[in-house]
Amino acid sequence: MSVSRIALVTGATQGIGKETSLLLARTGHAVVVSGRRKDAGDAVVREIRDNGGEAVFVPVDVDSEESVAALVAATVERYGRLDVAVNNAGISLDAGRMADEPTSRFQQMLTTNVLGVFWSMKYQIQQMLAQDTPGGSIVNLASIAGLGGIRYSANYSATKHAVVGLTKSAALEYATDGIRINAVAPAAIKTDILNAAIEAGTWSEADIAALQPVGRMGRPTEVAEAITWLSSPAASFVTGTVLNVDGGYKAQ
Repeated sequence: MSVSRIALVTGATQGIGKETSLLLARTGHAVVVSGRRKDAGDAVVREIRDNGGEAVFVPVDVDSEESVAALVAATVERYGRLDVAVNNAGISLDAGRMADEPTSRFQQMLTTNVLGVFWSMKYQIQQMLAQDTPGGSIVNLASIAGLGGIRYSANYSATKHAVVGLTKSAALEYATDGIRINAVAPAAIKTDILNAAIEAGTWSEADIAALQPVGRMGRPTEVAEAITWLSSPAASFVTGTVLNVDGGYKAQ
């Protein structure tokens, strides 16, 4: 398989990040698979290579600015440039009503979900501006929780509203530099985060499925398809957009 573009995905060891990495590889990208878990990251890389693609695992902790900067530097050292960045790493720690939540959980989500995206965008944009041919595409993982209120997820919702603000503002700032910055806003997707909420008894799977007009939860592959399209030249006139991948949730 010939490689035409270089892509970097954070939180790529499972769920949406993993499926996005696999799909980007199938569409001709060399993929830097990044995350905290080396064994899981290496497994994603093996799957990509076994199917004729090109990938490498680079560890990152998005809670650390130095780690994020090193990730972008390692990407460029390996492949020479950065064309696509998908900022997928995020956490959800809410377990009840806002006033009952410990401050430490909110602080952790602010660090991972907001500062982690800010640092990622900062160093990705710097690299995209410095390239011989400036430009690139960045896709951030927002959420329907970033477009409205979600019961029992006030703190998570606040962090995803911040991701939407970062996305839209940066898109305006770098539009004339050929850097497109968009986000996807998934509804209920069958990932480890949602499975943990179900196991904790916060929601039942039937209740979650019923929230979407289509009557089911989404699949990580469906979000990966949207991310890959936003990353591609097919979306060359799309920037500053938050694309809902929500089974009709926000249409209600």
